[in-house]
Amino acid sequence: MSQPAPTATGGQTYADFYRRSIEDRDGFWREQAALIDWEQPFDQVCDDSRAPFARWFVGGRTNLCHNAVDRHALAHPDRAALIWVSTEVDREIVYSFAQLQAEVERMAAILVSQGVRQGDRVLVYMPMIPEAAFAMLACARIGALHSVVFGGFASHSLASRIDDAEPTVIVSADAGSRGGKVVPYKPLLDDAIALARHKPAAVLMVDRGLVPFERVAGRDQDYAALREQFREVRVPVTWLESSAPSYTLYTSGTTGKPKGVQRDTGGYCVALAASMRHIYQARPGETFFSTSDIGWVVGHSYIIYGPLINGTATVLYEGLPTRPDAGIWWQLVEKYKVTVMFSAPTAARVLKKQDPAFLTRYDLSSLRSLFLAGEPLDEPTATWMAQAIGKPVIDNYWQTETGWPILAVCNGVEPAPTKFGSPGKAVYGFDVRLIDETTAEEITEPGRKGVIAVEGPLPPGCLQTVWRDDERYVKTYWSSIHGRTMYSTFDWGVKDADGYFYILGRTDDVINVAGHRLGTREIEESISSHAAVAEVAVVGVADALKGQVAVAFAVLKDPSRAAGDEAARALEAEILKVVDGQLGAVARPARVRFVHVLPKTRSGKLLRRAIQAVCEGRDPGDLTTMEDPGALQQVKDLVQAG
Repeated sequence: MSQPAPTATGGQTYADFYRRSIEDRDGFWREQAALIDWEQPFDQVCDDSRAPFARWFVGGRTNLCHNAVDRHALAHPDRAALIWVSTEVDREIVYSFAQLQAEVERMAAILVSQGVRQGDRVLVYMPMIPEAAFAMLACARIGALHSVVFGGFASHSLASRIDDAEPTVIVSADAGSRGGKVVPYKPLLDDAIALARHKPAAVLMVDRGLVPFERVAGRDQDYAALREQFREVRVPVTWLESSAPSYTLYTSGTTGKPKGVQRDTGGYCVALAASMRHIYQARPGETFFSTSDIGWVVGHSYIIYGPLINGTATVLYEGLPTRPDAGIWWQLVEKYKVTVMFSAPTAARVLKKQDPAFLTRYDLSSLRSLFLAGEPLDEPTATWMAQAIGKPVIDNYWQTETGWPILAVCNGVEPAPTKFGSPGKAVYGFDVRLIDETTAEEITEPGRKGVIAVEGPLPPGCLQTVWRDDERYVKTYWSSIHGRTMYSTFDWGVKDADGYFYILGRTDDVINVAGHRLGTREIEESISSHAAVAEVAVVGVADALKGQVAVAFAVLKDPSRAAGDEAARALEAEILKVVDGQLGAVARPARVRFVHVLPKTRSGKLLRRAIQAVCEGRDPGDLTTMEDPGALQQVKDLVQAG
């Protein structure tokens, strides 16, 4: 079933390793594919005959759950696999690989009993608890697609994802908890199902005992009771063709409708296995700690699948980095001998505000490196963190769509210096180019700004398409660079003489708040639903803590509604409440400011970049095409007034 692992890369330069991944694509990825088990060998490494739709390891049959759980349970049944720590409910549980397999099979049996079959969808709306991991792995085991929705999303957003995924079953819990405050999930879920056109056949409820909740007769099933019923049931792995979809994960776009990123099975498994070795340098039997959430792509790739596929224990953490105190993460590093950590720059900035003594209170000798991603990492934060913990702080850059890094320092191939402010060089498999926005020509000279793009085919592990919308996949990602079929990241960047890239910001209207991608259009639609609002523009504004925050500028149908500071504050609170109710607190703008007119060109195009520049105290650039110069002055006056 398994094949010999690829030979060590010792002595090989990264330049040679990377060049081979581009020039001898099939030979390179054939070697990497030996890192995982195949029930049936593949016939073809890559089929890109229908570009830009690439299929990887065609004809091969494998399974994510087998590679993440079963094979390690067989070889090392007592080795730690999943370490759950909750500082919200003060509990810790360590599951061995054998125990994890048993729990996953019970969950799989429950899902099958509720009518879930291969190819069906299961929506997971869960806090950071073990049952969420069981549900994801159980779906992979039986060939169902999981669609995890972040537990902070409100009913309106959840309903749109239910309608798009059309799940057979939804797995949820009574509540989550954040900072000691219980967040009830069941009312949000019930409202979402009421709003959605699609109605799931069943809702599987995990009762944590945090809040009482009402069950819907005939629909809501009790997880604990069913777990007991199927306690001894064994559920065999369903072997899937490599290109079979494994999951969908929704990401914000420039329209109000979220995009369901669709991932395959074999390519994703190989990509993650290779990345654990070549980028993160994690070893089987060690412990990996990603502080993300399963609702985001980092949680999928580097809390659940990546570490487990590698035979590495993974920490599933429910809580804040500052509770019970700012030493909690480092306490866990010491206790569980964490070797590799993965977090976000926002978290580092939060810790920077705490007592620095917490950073040296615990034994961090097991920790080799801290990786940060999800938003641009500024040099002061990176320098401070590296000096504070005495460990390398390594940036890396990727997207929900790619599933693993596009830019990084691949120390597992050849040790290389990091450059603060840069996430690194192009990662093997990604044929990264800088493209001139106007001419669509490749930029080769150092320091010149361009759009970061990738020549097709994308390497294994990247999105196959947008769920049920191939046309949107092509139009969104492969058609924005005039005259060329290239994947656009929608990020500006520059490259230095050594090949290191630097990210300069988005080319579209997606903003990055504390590592969470938010579509400004989605927020605008929510604000526009308030009866008082005639028109609105939302921009992302640089923020020292979160990287960016959303700021809204609204034109009212009746300007007198905001006449006076008190009336304006009251209306702002009303509008923020609407956003909370429809999208959740994660999408709430930092401010809603009221203007008489929005800055636009004479052709009616909103000047979002000019608004953003004024908010950040920068030169808004050429405004000769502006219809009403006074519109931007009003924005400037409001910003300066605070």
